[in-house]
Amino acid sequence: MSPLAEFSTPTSLYDLTFPDLEQELLASGVRPVHARALWRALYRKTATRWEEHAFLPPLRRWVDEATRGRFPLEQPEVVTDLESSDGQTRKFLLRLRDGETVETVIMGYPGRSTACVSTQAGCAMGCTFCATGQAGFARHLRAGEIVAQVLHCQRALKAKGLPGLRNLVLMGMGEPLLNYDSVMTALEIATERGGLNIAPSHVSVSTVGIVPGILRMAQENRPYNLALSLHAATDSERIALIPSSRRWPLKELIAACRTYTITTGRRLFVGWTLIAGKNDAPEQAGQIAELLAGIDAHINLIPLNPTDGYAGETASEEAAQRFKAVLQAAGFPCTLRQRRGIDVAAGCGQLRGR
Repeated sequence: MSPLAEFSTPTSLYDLTFPDLEQELLASGVRPVHARALWRALYRKTATRWEEHAFLPPLRRWVDEATRGRFPLEQPEVVTDLESSDGQTRKFLLRLRDGETVETVIMGYPGRSTACVSTQAGCAMGCTFCATGQAGFARHLRAGEIVAQVLHCQRALKAKGLPGLRNLVLMGMGEPLLNYDSVMTALEIATERGGLNIAPSHVSVSTVGIVPGILRMAQENRPYNLALSLHAATDSERIALIPSSRRWPLKELIAACRTYTITTGRRLFVGWTLIAGKNDAPEQAGQIAELLAGIDAHINLIPLNPTDGYAGETASEEAAQRFKAVLQAAGFPCTLRQRRGIDVAAGCGQLRGR
C-alpha cells in the first residue's frame, strides 16, 4: 500500500476548494459567480448559521439543500477547552462526527496568533517521547476536519476580540505527509485569498521524514514551509526514538531534503527535541552540522516536554546553550524554543486526544 493516504470523498462544505465549490454550483444549475459570496460567509465571516447572510435566491436554495444533505458544515464538538496559566496558550479537545477526538492549540504571541492543528486521529509513527505516538493510530482526517479546526481557532480568537490567525502549523496529532492529499486540500482552502487568507509562507508542514511526501512537495513546488523532526543524527539513535524511521535511513532522508531545498528554493526547518543524556551532547550537534552540510536549514531546538509514557528528562539550560553554540559556529541559524502550554499538556509532543 502507498505510504500516502488516498483523498477521501467530500462529505462537508469544508472539504471543497474554491474551484470545487464553483463546480458543485454549476452542476446544480447555479451560476459559479455565487461561489464567492458563499466562500466569504464560510471563511471570512466563519458562518455557522445562514439566516444572517443575504444570499440571492439560487444560492440560498442550494445552501439549504446542500447543508441538509451532501455537504453539512463540519462542526466538531468542544469536549474540553483549557487555557494555560499565562493566558498565552489555549487547547481544545474536539470530538468529530464519528466520535474520534483530536486536540487543537492556539498559541498567542505579541500581535499575532498561531494555530497548531491535527491531521490524523492518533499517529502511527510511534515516537517514544510523544504522547500521540504512544497512544497509537485511529484514522486519517479529511480535509474538512482539518479546516474545521482552523475555523474553530479563528472563531475563538474573534470571540475574545483578538486579531485572526497569522500562522498555521500542522504539528498537532498525526503525520501530515501520510495524509498528503487531505492536508494539501486543507491548506489550499486555508490560504485562499478570498477566505481565511493565511499566507502560504506562514504555514508549516511537519514530518518525521516521509521521503515520498517530501519529494512530492518538492515536485509540486508546494508554497509551504517544511519542518523535519530529526532528533538524532545516526540511524541507530534515530530508530531508538522514532521506530518508523527504519523505513527511510538518514542518507535517503537527507537526500530528499536536499532535493526539496534545491527544487523549491525554500529553507528547511529542522526540529530537534533536546533529551538529557540522549541527544544533547556537543558532539551530536557537530553530527547535525555534518549531516546538513550544504543545506539551507534553520534548526529549532525544542526542550523535551513531559509525557506519562516516557521517562526521559529535558536537557539543562547549559547543555542546550552549548548545543546551540556548536550549530551556530557551523553557520546554521538556530533557535532555542520557548516551552508553551506545559501546564495544560499543550506543548510539543504532549497532545493525546483524550
